[in-house]
Amino acid sequence: MKHLLITGLAIATLAFTAPTKSVKLFNGKDLSGWKVYGTEKWYVDNGELVCESGPDKQYGYLATEKPYKNFDLSLEFKQEANGNSGVFFRSSIEGTKVTGWQVEVAPKDHDTGGVYESYGRGWLEKIPDEKENILKPGEWNKMRIRVEGDHVQTYLNGKEMVDMHDEKIGQADGSVALQIHDGGGIKVRWRKLELKEL
Repeated sequence: MKHLLITGLAIATLAFTAPTKSVKLFNGKDLSGWKVYGTEKWYVDNGELVCESGPDKQYGYLATEKPYKNFDLSLEFKQEANGNSGVFFRSSIEGTKVTGWQVEVAPKDHDTGGVYESYGRGWLEKIPDEKENILKPGEWNKMRIRVEGDHVQTYLNGKEMVDMHDEKIGQADGSVALQIHDGGGIKVRWRKLELKEL
């Protein structure tokens, strides 16, 4: 009986401490698990996810069908043209109006890695000028976004960009979404989108 109890406790302990499995948000083949908002272009090329401005030159979003509240997301992006894009979290979208928070992906000197609230308070956290050289224009960049409760941390190429707490973020839930900014001429490639739920 004692042996069974110890075995049961060991199994229960393992269940609680087992590492969370990472989920690949993008399968490298198609847009399964995602939903397109707007008329801008989202497609797969050479195993990479591409966002590109369409003829309407408006905002466009590609959002996960599943909501993710607490997570650690890693991805890579390469700006092939004007790279004004972003990664939204805890977001909801109607048409092309988004509610949520964006980790900025933008050309050099435009706060890549900073946190912006669309249709709300605007910039919550810009990045210091001395961190603008961490972005590698025209090359692959690694981004990591960790959101747990009201705590948001962002990293670019291994360097911390933002570490902040926000009550409004803490109360929200929603999808992860990639953005195409309006204005046209934008093209960004994405790959290795992996998310670990916390």
